[in-house]
Amino acid sequence: MQSVVRLRSAVCLLGRFPALAGVDLDVVEGEVLLLSGGNGAGKTTLLRLLAGLVPLHSGTADVLGHDLSADRRAHRRLVGLVGHESACYDDLTVGENLRFAARAAAVNDPQERRVLDQLGLTPLADTVHRKLSAGQRRRLALAVALVRRPRLLLLDEPHAGLDAEGRAVLDSVLDRTAGTNRAVVLASHELERTRPLVSREVVLTAGQAHGIAPARSPQLAGSRQTRPRNMATGASS
Repeated sequence: MQSVVRLRSAVCLLGRFPALAGVDLDVVEGEVLLLSGGNGAGKTTLLRLLAGLVPLHSGTADVLGHDLSADRRAHRRLVGLVGHESACYDDLTVGENLRFAARAAAVNDPQERRVLDQLGLTPLADTVHRKLSAGQRRRLALAVALVRRPRLLLLDEPHAGLDAEGRAVLDSVLDRTAGTNRAVVLASHELERTRPLVSREVVLTAGQAHGIAPARSPQLAGSRQTRPRNMATGASS
């Protein structure tokens, strides 16, 4: 499996405060990694670092073969980030938002219809964003990320605001990641919901990462088998 993320002693500052205080982390293709930890632990900052939205202060950060200390924007077409806001255009329909996102990422085969079906949005394809419910907007935000065909999908509290059907759809998306060339890194407080879906969990405490045993191996989609690993870098024991 190829490396998607490699961080060594990564430090990010918010003002003078070290939101990340020396993080070591490896993520490989097909892996679904859970970031857990309390408020202010650095989960969102870590996602934003991987997306190239905050600068690396010191240490090294390689994402999809790109050195973020040299250019933190070069890999953005290969990354999908779903945060707390939908980042969609209010006056565009669901379908138009997907097509715009695919063009912006220069995707040759966005598979728009498949993504609409996958997220249960086909009946809403001609509905403008401003008329969607909060849960529908969350689904569309995920659809916009998926239509970009990202090799790294970053999700910040992805189950928030979704109804039971929407949560089941998201779980299915995560479950199908194993065995693909995509990696997922998600931050969540809903640990009982997310732990059965992930390959490995990393706990962030005061901007530092501590790994724990995985819930399942990334090669075994849908299984509950475990393989002990060492710390946040994910090296097999």
